[in-house]
Amino acid sequence: MNVSFGDGALEVLHGLAFVAGIVVVGRTVMSAIRNFIMPRADPLVLSRFVFVVVRHVFNVRVSRTKAYEDRDRIMAIYAPICLVMLAVTWVALVGAGCTAMFWAIGVHPLRDAAIASGSSLFTLGFIRPDGVPESLLAFTEAGFGLGLVALLISYLPSIYAAFTRREIVVSMLEPLAGSPATPTALLMRHHLVGGLDRLEDVWERWRVWFADIEESHTSISAIVFFRSPHPDESWVTAAGCILDSAALATSCLDLPRSSNSAFCIRAGYVSLRRIATFFAIPYPADPEPTDPISVTRAEFDEVWSTLADRSVPLKRDQDQAWREFAGWRVNYDEVLLRLCALTMAPPARWSGDRAPKFVQPPVWGRRRARRALPG
Repeated sequence: MNVSFGDGALEVLHGLAFVAGIVVVGRTVMSAIRNFIMPRADPLVLSRFVFVVVRHVFNVRVSRTKAYEDRDRIMAIYAPICLVMLAVTWVALVGAGCTAMFWAIGVHPLRDAAIASGSSLFTLGFIRPDGVPESLLAFTEAGFGLGLVALLISYLPSIYAAFTRREIVVSMLEPLAGSPATPTALLMRHHLVGGLDRLEDVWERWRVWFADIEESHTSISAIVFFRSPHPDESWVTAAGCILDSAALATSCLDLPRSSNSAFCIRAGYVSLRRIATFFAIPYPADPEPTDPISVTRAEFDEVWSTLADRSVPLKRDQDQAWREFAGWRVNYDEVLLRLCALTMAPPARWSGDRAPKFVQPPVWGRRRARRALPG
């Protein structure tokens, strides 16, 4: 088939359609590559659009339920549906872009161009292009279509491997701190079995866990919204329990000084902050130790009394212990609560039980605009 554009305005229109098709297909393919192949945090407009639109639909459904168990059951399929819709969006955009290119090179009317594009994209083969340009375009589109679907399928094992690594450690927290996990239970159980010195192993294990989720939850952001197998467990509330436990141990327990708990706290709030930055969630960048936190002095005193009643060795100065605990907590207080709201985390002491009630859709992608709030 001899390909030639019309004269004047029609020729310009064909040229613009072809260029637009190339841009749409190119940006879609690059979005897929950057989503699953590039090993670094890279917020993308297309991914954000899909996750936000689907989240709005889920928010409408969740707003009609009162029991947390019902909300958890609804939100359990949010991340899987988003991944499927992301693949559908990729395929649809490639099909639309190639339709424009088929039309631009002479497949008229637009309906025939769309049929040719769909036949090529899904490798149906019921339309056989006649010319060399049409054949090349058909082969290219078929490769893109198969490649995009294969890319998502091939990366599902990586997604679930990261999810499994995360949840194994989260599940290991229940014997130590109960369900839902609380820092009080974690400290008391270690004391009752004569193992306060074994807290060092806990801090080390969770420091590695924080590094793992920082990498996996920003390079493949959908994992953030995959919920734990048990409704009362969550990676966010588990992180909060460990951070509060380490902060209490550092500020309250009368034990030989150790740096492991402090390093665990730092690893934790750095990890949570970087995940929050990826999702454009604001947080105080450099808070002061005296800034207010969501945990009240009365709540702290209640935990102190509980530990004292169980003969847990505590420091003499309770007021100084409170100041030290608040100084540690302020580093992760706001970011923890905002991540609880983002993921609809279950109620848990000092985290999910005081997260913002308004659940906003994920709006990552504006790293430069809203990296952090002033302290």
